[in-house]
Amino acid sequence: MSKENTVLKQSSHQSAASLAENATASTVALNPSPSQESTISQEDAPILIGAEILVRALHEEGVEYVWGYPGGSVLYIYDEIHKQDKFEHILVRHEQGAVHAADGFARATGKVGVALVTSGPGVTNAVTGVATAYMDSIPLVLIAGNVPSHMIGEDAFQECDTVGITRPIVKHNFLVKDVKDLALTIKKAFHIARTGRPGPVVIDIPKDISFHKAPYIYPKEIELRSYNPVLRGHSGQIRKAVGMLLEAQRPYIYSGGGVISANAAPELKEFAELLGYPITNTLMGLGGFPGTNKQFVGMLGMHGTYEANMAMQHSDVVIAIGARFDDRVIGNPEHYLGVPRKIIHIDIDPSVISKRVRADVPIVGNLKDVLIEMTAQIKASGPRKNTSSVEAWWKQINEWRKVDCLKFDRNSEIVKPQYVVEKVWELTQGKAFVCSDVGQHQMWAAQFYKFDEPRKWINSGGLGTMGVGLPYAMGIKKAFPNEEVVTITGEGSVQMCIQELSTCLQYDTPIKIVSLNNRYLGMVRQWQELTYSKRYSHSYMDSLPDFVKLAEAYGHVGMRIEKTSDVEPALREAFKLKHRTVFMDFQTDPTENVWPMVEAGKGITDMLLGGEGVE
Repeated sequence: MSKENTVLKQSSHQSAASLAENATASTVALNPSPSQESTISQEDAPILIGAEILVRALHEEGVEYVWGYPGGSVLYIYDEIHKQDKFEHILVRHEQGAVHAADGFARATGKVGVALVTSGPGVTNAVTGVATAYMDSIPLVLIAGNVPSHMIGEDAFQECDTVGITRPIVKHNFLVKDVKDLALTIKKAFHIARTGRPGPVVIDIPKDISFHKAPYIYPKEIELRSYNPVLRGHSGQIRKAVGMLLEAQRPYIYSGGGVISANAAPELKEFAELLGYPITNTLMGLGGFPGTNKQFVGMLGMHGTYEANMAMQHSDVVIAIGARFDDRVIGNPEHYLGVPRKIIHIDIDPSVISKRVRADVPIVGNLKDVLIEMTAQIKASGPRKNTSSVEAWWKQINEWRKVDCLKFDRNSEIVKPQYVVEKVWELTQGKAFVCSDVGQHQMWAAQFYKFDEPRKWINSGGLGTMGVGLPYAMGIKKAFPNEEVVTITGEGSVQMCIQELSTCLQYDTPIKIVSLNNRYLGMVRQWQELTYSKRYSHSYMDSLPDFVKLAEAYGHVGMRIEKTSDVEPALREAFKLKHRTVFMDFQTDPTENVWPMVEAGKGITDMLLGGEGVE
């Protein structure tokens, strides 16, 4: 395999430029340890074509569902899929929907999601989904067909440089040049996708590889000598961190999506409750700590609560757990660093530590293991010396809570989007899987649906991809057919992958779609109102379809809700229809904004509350 196809990013977020510059230096030999290879001999191994090898390997990886769309370069693979019954293939209506559905499945289950696309436009249509998974560290394997090996580089029909196009947005990618390498490549791909900091891996399979033959030997385990994520945190650093936490006067626990990825929510809860300190979640970390717990001060950041942001800014010791101090969390770094504080930063990916904010105590390791060790040390530490200081700190936080930054007009006759989300939370008792698209509705869902469990909140955080909500819900419903799956969306976002309503019907995935229809690209309109002197340039969604008729045309149930008094009855009726997909088109207040809000370039305590800043 050539060097340009064996670059494995130790950091999931190495830039494309630096990757290109350091391709030679960063190249690693992804060779398994000989002791890990299968004991089956070449003589005893069955001789299979590449497509058969792929299908068998997917079965051995425990794959249950593959979302995909056929095309010329993958027809041998589809022929083998037709012959087997080990996993189900779901035919989407657009390749972007396939990757998003696999992504949603992975987010909700923690398993590796799998998508299958053809060459050329099939791959390029899938790129947005791959980038979405990459930004949020989601384990995903995309299998892409390509033109026959001898035609690569000749501008053949439906050819594109899959490896080159996807290199900046994957944890790793492979171009299979010999069918004898296919089984091992698949094993590597799944191992890389699910271990360390998870991420998407692309396997590019030329058409001839799918019909060439080779002995089928699939390794039971694999160990890549050049890829060994650190799992156990440094004991000395952990001791130092515990000492710092126990002496803190204004401590703060800041947890992110890494807690979800590491399945460390139970350990985080025990750790936080043992300390008794205030805790916040990022947008991606919601559900990592129960949203109804009294220690939870709400989500922080650009649209975080007043108390969460004020506590973040005025703390003297912050422990960041699986979070990365990104721009939507701390705003302007200079403002955040204007207050002296000590920072403990725990993450499995060393590249994110001290990337934007310098850590005083960096700890690289698996969050679950690190939190277990920290909790044990805290239990053995003896009486606390900072009890009175922490009580005073809680008193201050409770004063900030009195601001009631999430208030809205509950008596409005016009439907308020916040009210709809609250009612969804009440009627589902906080137990539903909730997906969102991207925009104002996403923030309202994060603010007003209290997530008590991990992997119940599914949204695109890092890339902010409109259109993900519907295919996310399809993927989740396949994994959890008996659970309530709700997509909270907007009339702009939902149209980007609305063709997947057809997939929902064909594969019997009854989901509930809550469209907060304000007849605008709402978040764009809000920024234009605040920053661009109300010049609403191309943010008005004119010529919207009749979503009720559209849902019915796809074979589903459509509802249009125009009055506040009809919100709860409509939701109750929809949730009773257990076996139907229901599209609820809520006509919401087009003037409503998401508050609080921190404008770009400002510090996180420079929050606009209510109508402040609006002319």
